[in-house]
Amino acid sequence: QGMGFDVLYFTPIHPIGRKNRKGRNNTLTPGPGDPGSPYAIGSEEGGHDAIHPELGTFDDFRRLVEAAHQHGLEIALDFAIQCAPDHPWIKEHPEWFDWRPDGTIKYAENPPKKYEDIVNVHFYRGALPSIWYELRDVVLFWIGHGVKIFRVDNPHTKPVPFWEWMIREVLDRHPDVIFLAEAFTRPKMMKQLAKVGFTQSYSYFTWRNTKAELTEYLTELTQDEPKEYMRPNFFANTPDINPVFLQTSGRAGFQSRLVLAATLSTVYGIYNGFELCEGTPIPGKEEYLDSEKYEIKAWDYDRPGNIRDYVTRLNRIRRENPALHAFTNLRFYNAWNDQVMVYGKMTPARDNIVLIAVNLDPHHAQSASFEVPLWELDLPDWAAVEVEDLFDGHRFSWHGKVQQVWLDPHVNPCAIWRITPPGLAR
Repeated sequence: QGMGFDVLYFTPIHPIGRKNRKGRNNTLTPGPGDPGSPYAIGSEEGGHDAIHPELGTFDDFRRLVEAAHQHGLEIALDFAIQCAPDHPWIKEHPEWFDWRPDGTIKYAENPPKKYEDIVNVHFYRGALPSIWYELRDVVLFWIGHGVKIFRVDNPHTKPVPFWEWMIREVLDRHPDVIFLAEAFTRPKMMKQLAKVGFTQSYSYFTWRNTKAELTEYLTELTQDEPKEYMRPNFFANTPDINPVFLQTSGRAGFQSRLVLAATLSTVYGIYNGFELCEGTPIPGKEEYLDSEKYEIKAWDYDRPGNIRDYVTRLNRIRRENPALHAFTNLRFYNAWNDQVMVYGKMTPARDNIVLIAVNLDPHHAQSASFEVPLWELDLPDWAAVEVEDLFDGHRFSWHGKVQQVWLDPHVNPCAIWRITPPGLAR
């Protein structure tokens, strides 16, 4: 809340299985104190409608939700349809799982990844319709405990008809519930999930780094067909994805990716550690070394080099400027340097106009001449506009359509300006 966020998202908070439990860094040999992965859901303590005993009770969860609301925060939960091998469902509903002739269950895989600590349910044959009702009721159960936002884990690996039915069943009862599709998969499937009811969607933003890539992708999302049904949530990193760019970019890279995520899209997120510029990878992989998916970590949130104040300022800028609350009003403008991207947003009444410049090179200062969109304000090329630097509050004037910017990654790799045309009050 202090940094300006309004949603706190938890990975699964359910009991964690003990059979085939993973150790640190996803090893197959856990130590006696290793907690296992929270995505290995279920043990003798309960399943998807239970809370891990070490986290507390349902009374504790109720107090958490109430306290979050007092701070203007919503709680979002992970909805992951998978089970540890000792999940209660396996004994209670063997018809929900696929069994080998020798009586064992095949563990889950998403090549090249292997998930020895979880098994998948199936959705048809003897499991239909009971598993559909059970999963719907799990969502309704948590709604009853004050949760209205669900980040859905890997929805593209489950039947699309199930999602269409389940989301409609929930929204008919609770129309304010939000479903976020965590589907990093083929474009056709991502779009299909949005069409059948997912409120928000993960996107390819995480892997779009160059000016050409970002411009092409955002033009598709904001100007082409997807704008009618797909609302992308730009997570700058996730528990599963430690982007290569952030592994080597240093502090400036975290700042530039933050600004891109927060101003290109209307909804964005960061995973714990981003605000500390944490990017240490498993060598050669887009995964975090010593990932807290497999161990309990205590972070020093004041450690040197953090960008908490930068995040706070940026979220305040987002909140105070209505132009940034819309998505399809995004426009890109000429900047004569491939390492500098300039874009902007304005309200329909043109009473809030925001222009953003981002240095995409986290290691070197970059300068560029760029165009101020005077033509969109019905102004001639030689007109003057009043400008406010939203990071430092400095006010000045621009005279003429072509201006210059210098962005030093060691100072601030980004600039955000609010423009006031002649005749409008500041």
